[in-house]
Order: sequence, then structure tokens, then C-alpha cells
Amino acid sequence: MPIDIDDLSEAELVDLNHRIVERLRFLDQMRAHAAMLDFRIGDRVAFDLPGRPSSEGVLTRYNKKTVTVLTPDGQSWNVSPGFLRRVADPGEGAGAGSDRMEASPGPGAADRDERAHGSSNVLELWPKGSTKNGPKG
Repeated sequence: MPIDIDDLSEAELVDLNHRIVERLRFLDQMRAHAAMLDFRIGDRVAFDLPGRPSSEGVLTRYNKKTVTVLTPDGQSWNVSPGFLRRVADPGEGAGAGSDRMEASPGPGAADRDERAHGSSNVLELWPKGSTKNGPKG
């Protein structure tokens, strides 16, 4: 179904552009949501960071486009579900039981969540309270 854009006015082209961008964002959100459904709160997961060793943690929260992962050292990360992979709980034998564990965010987690979710812009794969270039402030 080709669309002849040569006859459209500038206002119509701008409107068409906005509708296309909105539709692409919607499709991206649907893919992220579908990927989130592969994981459950409490799952032990891992993800890779550029220039750093793989990080492991527990999925603690679903966000709009990302999930929150709490690492054993207390760092909380917002990660796109496409970057996650499930890992076995180190305390379990091969094939024994579930790869889920209880998630306990620890002290200060609520404050970190409030600060991190105050904006709709999320930097993927950087710890809350930090930016690509280091800690905020």
C-alpha cells in the first residue's frame, strides 16, 4: 500500500512523521514488554556492561521499558530485558530447583528508586545515581 507523499503539504508531512515515530515507539515498547514476560520478579539474571565483567543480580521490578536488577553489592540497574539472560542460583546443584530467589532491596533502595524514576529518560546499563561518565553531582 504505497503512499504518495509528493502531494502532501508540509503540515501533512509533519503530521505523518509524528504518527510514524509514535507507531515505531509503540512497536519498540511491545517488543520490550514481550521480552520482560520471559522473566519474573526474583529471577537471577546476568547482563554485560561495556568494558566490564558480566554483572549478576536479582530482577526486582518491572519498569515501562526496562527491568530493575539488584546486584549483590547493592547496586541497582535499569536494564533493557533484551540484554538479560537467566543464570542458575550458585547455591543450587545442577538441575535442582528453581533459578529464582528472594529479592531484598536493602536500605536506601526506595530513595534510589524515587530519584531514578523521577524522569522518563532512562540510561540503559548504567547504575542508578550514575551517568556514563561517573557519579552524578
